[in-house]
Amino acid sequence: MAEGIPDEIMMDGALIEDLAEVAKDEALLQGVLMRIQESPNSSELVTYAPFTLFPTPVPKAVFLQALAVQTHYNTLVDKISQDPDFLQEALASTIEVDDFTARLFRIHQQILKEGKAQSIVLGLNRSDYMLDQGEDGSSSLKQIEINTIAASFGGLSSRTPDVHRHVLKVAGKLEESQRILDNNPASGLAGAVAKAWELYGSERAAVMFLVEESQRNIFDQRYIESELWKRNIPIIRKRFDHVSKTGSLDQDKKLFVDGHEVAVVYFRNGYMPQNYISEQTWDARLLMERSLAVKCPDISTHLAGTKKVQQVLARPGVLERFFPDQPRVVEQIRATFAGLYTLDMGPEGDKTVAMALAAPDRFVLKPQREGGGNNIYGSEICRVLQAAKGTTDRTAYILMDKIHPAPAQNYLLRRDAPLKISNCLSELGVFGAYVRRGKDTVMNECAGHLLRTKSSEHSDGGVAAGVAVLDNPLLV
Repeated sequence: MAEGIPDEIMMDGALIEDLAEVAKDEALLQGVLMRIQESPNSSELVTYAPFTLFPTPVPKAVFLQALAVQTHYNTLVDKISQDPDFLQEALASTIEVDDFTARLFRIHQQILKEGKAQSIVLGLNRSDYMLDQGEDGSSSLKQIEINTIAASFGGLSSRTPDVHRHVLKVAGKLEESQRILDNNPASGLAGAVAKAWELYGSERAAVMFLVEESQRNIFDQRYIESELWKRNIPIIRKRFDHVSKTGSLDQDKKLFVDGHEVAVVYFRNGYMPQNYISEQTWDARLLMERSLAVKCPDISTHLAGTKKVQQVLARPGVLERFFPDQPRVVEQIRATFAGLYTLDMGPEGDKTVAMALAAPDRFVLKPQREGGGNNIYGSEICRVLQAAKGTTDRTAYILMDKIHPAPAQNYLLRRDAPLKISNCLSELGVFGAYVRRGKDTVMNECAGHLLRTKSSEHSDGGVAAGVAVLDNPLLV
C-alpha cells in the first residue's frame, strides 16, 4: 500500500486514469469545484479547481484538536483587536520599516482618534496548521498562521466531500466513502455575515463583497453569496475603484456605494500591497473604516493577523494578558505554537540572526504578507539576513521553526497537467466565525475545515498561487 492512499486503493494505471476522468467530470458537470483560469484564446476560462484524486489520511486526535481550539483563537483575535496598546507595542518595530503595515496602522490610529462608528464586529478567519512529525513518528499540530482577512476556500471546500465520496464509490470503496466528513464552511461563514447584517438593522441595506478586478476564485465566493441569498439578504459586488468613485457617507456615517446602503463590507481584497494601486484606493479603505457599515475585518482585526503579532503572542506571558484566569485555554493555544523568534534590533534579535545563519534549513523567514508564496527558505534566508542583519530592515520579518509533516502519496489533478503519483504534504485550515456587539459576544463558532495538499517539491504556496490543490481529510 502506498502511504496516503486509503485502504487498498492500489490500482493499475488504466483504472487510476478512469477514476481521474470520473472525478473531473463530477467536478465540471455538477459545478462542484469551479474556478476561472486564464486561457491563451480568451481572457477567462471556466475550469475545475485542482484537487487530489483521493482523500488524505489525517490523525483523528490532531484534527479534533484543531477544531476544538478554534473558538479560542476567535476570542484571541477579537481581544487583540480591542487592545490598541498591545497592537502599538507589538507592531512598533515593524511599522518603522514595512510601508504596507505602516499605512494600515495609520488608518487604525485615525479610527481610534475619531472613535469607531460601529460597535458590531464580524470576524471570519482561518487558522492554518501542519502536522509536525516527531522522531517517534507521532504528529503534533503546529500553527503556520491565522488569516484574518479574505480567508478563502470556505466555498469550494464545502463541495470537495461530494467529489471524494463519488470517486471512492466508483472505486468500489463504499466503506471509505462513508468516512468522508460532512463539511460546509460556506454555510457557517454566511451565517455569521447574516447575523451581522441582521444586527445592522436595515433590510434594504446590502452585504458588499469587496473584490479584485480579476477574480480567478469567484466561485468560492459565490457559494457564500448563495447562502446569503437563501436568507433573502441583498448582495452587491464592488471593487476599490467603485468605492472611490461612488462611495460616500451620510450625516449618520452610513456607507453608500453606487446608491446602495451597505450594511456589511466583506473584504475579499485589500490584503496585499498591490491591491492598493493609488492614493484613491487607500482613501476608499479609510472611507469604509470610518463608516457605520460592519467591516469584515475592521482595520484592527486585520492588523491582529500580522506575522509580527503571531510572533509576539508566542513570548512568555503574552497569552495570559488576554486570558488572565484561563490557564487551560492558554495551554490549548500555546500547544499549537511552533518556535517563533524576533528579529528586532538588540541581543535577542542578534541571537535569532545567528541561529538562522547557522542552520537555515531549520527555519522559515516570514515577511508581513498574505496571499501565499512570500516565505523564504534555505540559502535564500542567508542571502536576505546577511544583507539585513545589521540594519532595521530585518525587523520586517519574523523567523519560525520549519514544520516537518510526514509525506503521503496521492495524485494531483490539474487542468492540462499529466496524471502521476506524487509525494505530497498537506496543510489543515480551520474556519472560525464570530460576531460581537459592544461587549456582548453574539456568536463564536468553528465553521468548518479545509485541507490543501501540494507536492513535497514545493516549499511554499497555496491553491490560489497554483501550487496546492483541494483535498479532504480521511480520519485515521
